[in-house]
Amino acid sequence: MTLMDIPTALHRGEGELPFVTIDEGIELQLLQVDIPNGLWVIRNRFQPGSRVQKHKHTGQVFAFTQSGSWKYEEYPEVNTAGSYLFEPAGSEHTLIVPDSNTEVTDVWFAIYGANLNLDAEGKVDLVIDAKMVLDFYVALCEAAGFANPPVIGA
Repeated sequence: MTLMDIPTALHRGEGELPFVTIDEGIELQLLQVDIPNGLWVIRNRFQPGSRVQKHKHTGQVFAFTQSGSWKYEEYPEVNTAGSYLFEPAGSEHTLIVPDSNTEVTDVWFAIYGANLNLDAEGKVDLVIDAKMVLDFYVALCEAAGFANPPVIGA
């Protein structure tokens, strides 16, 4: 193997990938996608009182909380700054951010597979996977005046 064959690390600075609003009080920054392997790495910023629709994961999820706090409505544990959370494939939950938070909740997620958003009857309402989140993010970036965001893997 020569130096030419050694893969290089890929870096994105804080300001290279914009945050876009995806719902009231929720912002998204797409860091990386690997469509063949079904991986999407995102960063979300949640305002106090934010809520994410109940969903089920088809793959594993890894989460790290950088600030604020959040929890799953179905479980007692609260994620705070410095918390790490592993979600096995098949887990189902509703993400909520307490109204009492005094700061933005900032969370990094690495997600394999899809989120199956569920309606009130538990039926799949929307399927979110790496390709869909990439297309959605790029469209929102372009609408906000940020053409061609340099998402790793895109």
